[in-house]
Amino acid sequence: MIPRYTTPEMAEIWSEERKFGSWLQVELAVCRALGRRGLIPAVAVAAIEAKAAFSIPRIQEIEAVTHHDVIAFTTAVAEQVGEHSRFFHYGLTSTDVVDTAQALVLREAVAAIRTEVDALAAALKTMAFRHKTLPAMGRTHGVHAEPTTLGLKFALWYAELQRQRPFLELAGRGVVCGKISGAVGTFAHLDPEIEAEVCAELGIDHAPISTQVLQRDRHAQFLSALGVLAGTLEKIALEIRHLQRTEVREAEEPFRAGQKGSSAMPHKRNPVKCEQLCGLARVVRSHVLAALEDQALWHERDISHSSVERIILPDSTTLVHYMLRTLTGIVAGLHVYPEAMQRNLELTRGLIYSGQLLLALTERGVLRETAYAWVQRAAMRAWETGGDFQALVLADADIRRHLSEAEIARHFSLEHQLRHVDAIFRRVFAEDAVKS
Repeated sequence: MIPRYTTPEMAEIWSEERKFGSWLQVELAVCRALGRRGLIPAVAVAAIEAKAAFSIPRIQEIEAVTHHDVIAFTTAVAEQVGEHSRFFHYGLTSTDVVDTAQALVLREAVAAIRTEVDALAAALKTMAFRHKTLPAMGRTHGVHAEPTTLGLKFALWYAELQRQRPFLELAGRGVVCGKISGAVGTFAHLDPEIEAEVCAELGIDHAPISTQVLQRDRHAQFLSALGVLAGTLEKIALEIRHLQRTEVREAEEPFRAGQKGSSAMPHKRNPVKCEQLCGLARVVRSHVLAALEDQALWHERDISHSSVERIILPDSTTLVHYMLRTLTGIVAGLHVYPEAMQRNLELTRGLIYSGQLLLALTERGVLRETAYAWVQRAAMRAWETGGDFQALVLADADIRRHLSEAEIARHFSLEHQLRHVDAIFRRVFAEDAVKS
């Protein structure tokens, strides 16, 4: 089932044509391995390779009777192969084919996601350097705190995305794994060497031990990696949503020609794509729980996981791929409003420098608790009266006994607050930061 929010690449990867094509790829690899070992006649291998084909309508027609998709598939192929079809699916159980073929599909899905991660990382890096020194209001609890820069926001997201890479790579390798070990994993009908040979030909790993199925901790780890990645994408989208609020309006997702924001209010420019990403992240996270629930199966297998995976694997990979591509477009086309950022920096009339003033007083020998009380006293007056914080500080006799007018002015400085931005960039981007 292909979700609505898809991309052409993922629609193809999870198509029925690709699924059955992967099944056939596994079956043919097994036939070749058996033929090389003399377990089935060479003439049969040649006939199977020459004639094996499938028709999706025919598979669906057979499955309507058998209620078993793999039997429907093998029957449809056997009709094309003819007398040598008795060697097709020789010694295999259904999950030998399904799990191994699914690894081939997941390999493509992981590669596609990796490409989009790279694209988003490049867009974040570009924006980080473009806005490296653009001052912006830093907020904690949604309240103005101290100055930061817009570039630091992008650098933070870039670093977080970089941390996702090894997690995704490791989890991806875990699901790109096959098994040809039979009905309960004992290799009762085919030797372990057949499994190793087939998986090597397919370019995937093979499980050191399995039951009838690959163990689903692999898939749970993979879905967990996608869930964490989706959380990072949501985090970025959520920040952009806040920055687009009318009262803030420091940044805005692209609003294209002809786009409409509201059926009732023509003036609206809503962060609809970012809101969409936040919503889709919830879906991906819900699939993580389903994958965790799939780990425990009865004995050597049941199929309670199968119906779940037919939804969560295509949905999660497709949604994450779509989310990555969508967010890359948003980041690359983001509208940035420096004037609004400056306005917001000045909105509290200097209160954002209270922490620096506190430290200045302690450096002059004032007890921290005393200095805090003095600075907070002036700050609360600014809040309550709408007065200028620096002017109130200059009028405070306690503070003035320790700091001159020039010294106070020096501590109301963006340059001082942001003097370590270059150092942070060097940490995040290494040598590239030096070239900026």
